[in-house]
Amino acid sequence: MLIMLTMAMILLTISFVVMILASILSKKSFYDREKNSPFECGFDPKCSARLPFSLHFFLIAIIFLIFDVEIALLLPIIIIMKTSNLVAWVSTSIFFLVILLAGLYHEWNQGALEWTK
Repeated sequence: MLIMLTMAMILLTISFVVMILASILSKKSFYDREKNSPFECGFDPKCSARLPFSLHFFLIAIIFLIFDVEIALLLPIIIIMKTSNLVAWVSTSIFFLVILLAGLYHEWNQGALEWTK
């Protein structure tokens, strides 16, 4: 028990030291206006280089990522059908699909799946 406690303290100390060193060494702050501005062949830019990011596109990407992970979780269900108990497999599969369909209904109801507004 003492070995595990000592090892945990050593690991916590090493990780704390690494985090402190990373925060000290990674700070590169230039407060010069010319260095922070975009460069277009020596001239001032005609429009803003900081274009606003579409939040709707971000939400669609997150929803796609979530459903992609859900499909990756559904594929092993088909494979383990032969090796598992049929009642447990059916109940687990139906429970998982109900949760997925409830999430889909909620996103549809909130209007997150509409492309245009």
